[in-house]
Amino acid sequence: MESYAPPSDPLEILHHDHELLVVNKPAGLLSVPGKGEHLADCLLARVQAVFPEALLVHRLDRDTSGVIVFALTRHAQRHLGLQFEKRQARKTYVARVWGRVAERTGTVDLPLTVDWPNRPRQMVDHERGRPALTEWRVMRHEGETTRLRLFPKTGRSHQLRVHMKEIGHPILGDPFYAEGPARDAPRLMLHAESLRLRHPDGGRGVTFSCKVPF
Repeated sequence: MESYAPPSDPLEILHHDHELLVVNKPAGLLSVPGKGEHLADCLLARVQAVFPEALLVHRLDRDTSGVIVFALTRHAQRHLGLQFEKRQARKTYVARVWGRVAERTGTVDLPLTVDWPNRPRQMVDHERGRPALTEWRVMRHEGETTRLRLFPKTGRSHQLRVHMKEIGHPILGDPFYAEGPARDAPRLMLHAESLRLRHPDGGRGVTFSCKVPF
């Protein structure tokens, strides 16, 4: 049985109205329940304890922190779900990666699929993989590491984590894709910094963001 000791941080609400609830997910907490009673504690359950009508729209990896949106009506869930499906939601992440990234900006265009014998790990597969595209920009160098802003244009599982590893700069603290000193961080250094959407009530553009904790 895998060890799971989620943080007990109180729910941090970034925005709440009649259609939307936006919260800051702490690192180490599942977005949705895992298989088995020991993996029942998750952000969705904690949110629904306070907002029983809350509905899932998207998720973040357990070890990723940051902005996540829940719908408070069926209409909002459909509206937001379509935005994610059609890649209209604009997501920005901040990551600290191993090594000094030489270029200022770049794009990773590598198709991904699940690595079945080692799931939930994902891998690059040019024949069976689904398209995955990530743009990145250097914020600054920090010793032997680099702080990047990442802009995923698709929403594949572990996309940012695999793409960074593939360009030789794994995200610090990544238990799946980092090795050696790159793995020795107190947490996965990946944070969903901001999310831009169209509001389900009227369609106006709204941006939600939260501070990077590392």
